[in-house]
Amino acid sequence: MKDSVVVATFTYPHEYTVLRHILEEEGISHVFENETMINLTPFYSNALGGIRLKVHREDAEKVLAIIKDLDDNRSFMRIV
Repeated sequence: MKDSVVVATFTYPHEYTVLRHILEEEGISHVFENETMINLTPFYSNALGGIRLKVHREDAEKVLAIIKDLDDNRSFMRIV
């Protein structure tokens, strides 16, 4: 994806399942880099640098706000 930036890094796929659905609902283009490799060999996650969420530069602030909202203690759905 051209002009993309990494906005978050996760160790395992279950950590961003809710986030993926929110991004799809919002229509935000995104890529979870290294997702397939870590699904096949989960113990390599740290060696590969984790699963990196990449979004377009223009959407980065919006995605960070979504992550902060999910991670906020007032939210019922927290990212691990």
